[in-house]
Order: sequence, then structure tokens, then C-alpha cells
Amino acid sequence: MTTAAKPLPPHGTYARGNGSPGRRPPCPCPPCREAKLKTRKRLNVARQLGRAARVDATPALEHLRKLRVTMSWSQIQAATGCDDRGLQLLISGQRTEINRTTQDKILAVAPGAEPSPGMYIDATGPRRRLQALSMLGYSGRHIAILLATSEKRVHTIANGSQPSVRYGLVRRINDLYDQLSQTPAPAGRSRTRVIRHALDNRWAPPSAWDDDTIDDPTAVPDWTGYCGTDRGWWLHRLEKIPACPACETAHTQWKAERAHLTHNERWAELGKARTQARTREADLAADARELLAYDVGIDQAAERLGVTRQHLQQAMLRHPAAEAVAA
Repeated sequence: MTTAAKPLPPHGTYARGNGSPGRRPPCPCPPCREAKLKTRKRLNVARQLGRAARVDATPALEHLRKLRVTMSWSQIQAATGCDDRGLQLLISGQRTEINRTTQDKILAVAPGAEPSPGMYIDATGPRRRLQALSMLGYSGRHIAILLATSEKRVHTIANGSQPSVRYGLVRRINDLYDQLSQTPAPAGRSRTRVIRHALDNRWAPPSAWDDDTIDDPTAVPDWTGYCGTDRGWWLHRLEKIPACPACETAHTQWKAERAHLTHNERWAELGKARTQARTREADLAADARELLAYDVGIDQAAERLGVTRQHLQQAMLRHPAAEAVAA
């Protein structure tokens, strides 16, 4: 088996001018000789000043990760002038030290404002948005038509089978989510079937996310506005939503803290917790309507009441005004 010979470094570089012992002689051409002399002079000056030629790779690695958010490997390679193999070894953690000149080249590149349309990015945000639209009753076929893509692609992303998505499609998904996330799909058999499928898969609705968490892979959905607390567990029960793991843990802890109570005392505490969970959300909806009556925006009302906009809107839907119920 034979392997292709490694290409020679270009003329006018230190690598070509210095050569490689046992592999290739130094190139005697003027550009290579000048590059070799300049590099050696720079190394000698750095040595005399006590500046190490190789430095800790951590700052360059952190900056490289920022560049990877909006730039492909080929774009980074072109912008830095660094070898692609060296960049891959750096990002994988196999190189803990790099040349100071390599670090300077990496740090000199500013991250792009946004990824190029063809670049693949993490599918967490797009997946959650498609799942949330399913919870509103929008079918994969309907979403695919609006996105100008295939229904199979929509299902693949929503099911979590595709770990990354082209940024051009991500932007279209984000725009569509902004348009539809506050409006349920029209009533019908299709909507009922789609919502049932979403519930069976425990997909979170738009109200469980906000703009700061939906793209964060480490974030978990807040179904009730109080997930992770015992009140959140009761709201799951009251609204007939399967309890999330955070609320299950909180309720188990709540019961463990009251294990010393008698049977009757424990049941009294459970009834009190249930009542407080129900009245708290009703009071929240009433307070929100009072603020909105004074021309306070929904975002400002949510901020004043200490909840997210999505949770506040869901509370108002679950607890309509008295006149609306009478009508």
C-alpha cells in the first residue's frame, strides 16, 4: 500500500526555507531564505525577551469555538491561514500548546455576525420549535409546505434524528415559529391527531420555552411556570399535563419532608398545596388583566409579576375573565 506524498510548503515560508531534516533540504530561493531569516530573528528576539515560542492553547481554543458558531472549517482556515489539520487537533483537545504566531492568527479573526446559509448548526432550537408547533396542532405536511422543504425533513428534525441543520433552514423555522407560536392550528381531526402524537412524545408547547432557553441544549422546558417545585407538580395535575422529571423530583422531596406527619395532617397539607396552586394561577391571570387594562404591555406585565410572557399568556387562557366565561 502506498500513500500520497505530503505536498511541499509554498515558497516564501519558513517551513520551505528551513527544510525538514532527513526528508527535504532547505529551499535556497530568495523568498524562502528571507522567510527563514525573519522567523529565526523573531524567535531569537522572543527568546532574549523571555517570551516562550509556544503558549497555552486555551485562549485560542475558546476563540476558535466562538468562530465555529458562525464559520465553517474552510472559512476559518482561509481567515487564519492555519493548517486545517492543526485546527482540528486544537479543537479536539489533542494540542495543549501552540506557537505564539498561530495563537495571534486565530485571535485576530473576528466572529461573523451570523452563520452562512449553508453551514450546519446544532439542531436543538429548530427541533424544539417544530415540536412546539406540533403541540399547537400543526402537521408536518403543513409545516413543510410553509418552509419549502420536505415533510420527511421536518419529521427527521422534530424526532431528533438529525443532530444539525443548515442555517438557511434554521432561519426559516425560526421565522415560522414566530408567526405561528401564538396561534393554535384550526380545529379538525388532523389537529387532534398531531397534538395526541406530540403529547405521547412529551413534546413541550411554546409556553414552556422563552427566547433565552429554547436554543440552549442544557435548558429544560418549564411547562407550568413553576417546574422544579411542588406547585409545578400540582399544576401538571390540575391541567392534566404529564409531570416533568423536575416536578416529580420536587414533589417526592415535598412528601419526604412531611413524612413525619400523621395521615390526616399529611392529607390536609396535600389539599392546601393543591388549592394554593390553583388559586395562585387564577390570581396571576387576574393581576395581568388589571395591568393590561392600564395599557401595560404583556411583556411589561410578565416582568412585573415575575413570570415569563408565555406562562402569563397560558395562565390567562386557563383562567378566562368572568365575563368571557358567562358569555
